[in-house]
Amino acid sequence: MIKIINLTKSFGKQILFDNITVSINRGERVGLVGRNGHGKTTLFRIIIGEELPDSGEVAIPRNYRIGYVTQQLIFTEETVLDETCRGLPEHLHTETWMAEKVLSGLGFSKQDMKRPPLDFSGGFQVRLNLARTLVSEPDLLLLDEPTNYLDIVSIRWLEKYIRQWKSEIIIITHDRSFMDSVTTHTMGIHRKKIRKIEGSTEKYYSQILKEEEIFEKTRINDEKKRKETELFIARFRAKARLAGMVQSRIKSLQKQDKLDRLEKIKTLEFSFSYKPFPAKVLMSVENLSFSFGKEDLIRDLSITIGREDRICVIGKNGKGKTTLLRLLAGELVPHKGVINAHGEMKIGHFAQTNISHLIDSFTIEEEIMSNGSDRQRARDIAGAMMFEGDMGLKKISVLSGGEKSRVLLGKIISQQSNLLLLDEPTNHLDMESSDALLAAIDDFEGAAVIVTHNEMFLHSLASRFVVFQDCGVSVFEGTYQNFLDNVGWEDERDAPIVGMPFIQATDFKENVSKKDLRKVRADILSRKSKTINPLKAKIAHIESSIQTKEKQLSGMNNEIIAASSAGKSETISRLSKEIHKTRTDIDSLFDELESLISELEMKSLQFEQELVNISIDASKGCSY
Repeated sequence: MIKIINLTKSFGKQILFDNITVSINRGERVGLVGRNGHGKTTLFRIIIGEELPDSGEVAIPRNYRIGYVTQQLIFTEETVLDETCRGLPEHLHTETWMAEKVLSGLGFSKQDMKRPPLDFSGGFQVRLNLARTLVSEPDLLLLDEPTNYLDIVSIRWLEKYIRQWKSEIIIITHDRSFMDSVTTHTMGIHRKKIRKIEGSTEKYYSQILKEEEIFEKTRINDEKKRKETELFIARFRAKARLAGMVQSRIKSLQKQDKLDRLEKIKTLEFSFSYKPFPAKVLMSVENLSFSFGKEDLIRDLSITIGREDRICVIGKNGKGKTTLLRLLAGELVPHKGVINAHGEMKIGHFAQTNISHLIDSFTIEEEIMSNGSDRQRARDIAGAMMFEGDMGLKKISVLSGGEKSRVLLGKIISQQSNLLLLDEPTNHLDMESSDALLAAIDDFEGAAVIVTHNEMFLHSLASRFVVFQDCGVSVFEGTYQNFLDNVGWEDERDAPIVGMPFIQATDFKENVSKKDLRKVRADILSRKSKTINPLKAKIAHIESSIQTKEKQLSGMNNEIIAASSAGKSETISRLSKEIHKTRTDIDSLFDELESLISELEMKSLQFEQELVNISIDASKGCSY
């Protein structure tokens, strides 16, 4: 565990933290939230010693190891596997299977593991840094936007991996669903202070909102009382017989702290401008095919885009998602097939690669005006993108990646459109800005085709999907949960056994050692315990709740009979409402119980089948 004690940090006139104190306790997985620029990454740098605070300290126990995924891409080994093994603790330096496990989960094939690190793209090199840090098994793991360079399959794997992490973790991510699925606590930097609570981001933000509402009501009430006191003093100061009372009010006023109005925090607030569209269909794609060299990225894809469609494009990186959006936007020409676009269709296209098209010498306002907006309209849009006042006059050349992303969004907003093509629009946005973007897309009257790995977006927005898997590209009609239930990801359907991801249960041969088989069996039993026991605990808790509710219902039924005999109409009315609510609660609990029992039975069968498969394969080629 570590303790942050009375920490203060500022850059020039901007204060990030003002005398903050917080502890990270043993086994806690903490999500760190806060606006971009409020000091999340700076706090990480202070913890690892790369940045010094103005005052205060970070107390770290002796021999306590901290793992941090650095953005520096420095590799010294000849292969990806050897480079990852460099991170293994000294007592595990021969356990190369651990490195293979993590690399496989992050999307590296067995062939990739034999290749030099520098053969890979920057995104995969960052994954390699992540793998090397994960296998080092530090006492505290610091993850700063770990999902930015991962595809959805790797994100889902990392989610499961982190949930099994035994030591401490602090995570910064804009992906709310990912954070809530892996953390036990939420810690926020807000108004230069820090707070940690047990529970989700929703619980944290609800608590902050409630406290600020109470503060504002208290401030208004105090201000009202202060004015009344000042008026009393002014009216009766000259009256001798009231001098004592006046002096008492003056002293009371001097002692009373004046509550300042809370400073307004800049928030991304915007909506996309809709261009009315007369027809039902914006675009139709027929038998679309596209290749790079000998590699077929898209083959025989057909889809129709309606005027209100929400279509998410999902799949592994490098499979053709961005290429598809560029084809739809007219930036690439199909090798085969036809894309028919309606004459009244107007596209708003967001792509991270378009950041390079921004002109460095332009100001933010000038860049937005380049789409045809007048200066006032550009200034309004800049303000909505959190570039208020003179901030809109900043040059593009000095902006961060996140700020440039907001400028691109501003350029799309500045023109009317009826089809949005959005490629990873949440990258570089903070959590609050991602929420604002989700709301803006949801409110848009036109159609949207979105490439995203954010599962909150997938669950919330889409009812149609273009799915890129190893077997090719296809269209799925239905919700994301329907997709997971009925199709699922290939890598998860044929998922390797945790702990031995490079060996399938049906692939055991004679050359697999007894030691490896024991590891696989132990891993299955460990996963079974971690999955089944919480389900059993939930079932027991719900059964107990049902019993309690049924006892309450029985008592209320007796009370209403007595009240009816006594003719107490008000009591009868109150009890009728309570009985109805209790029955509804009991029905809901039974529904939840039924769902949990089904899940328990399904999970139990899955683990039993894994154990049976290992026993069968072991009998063919190995013995324990």
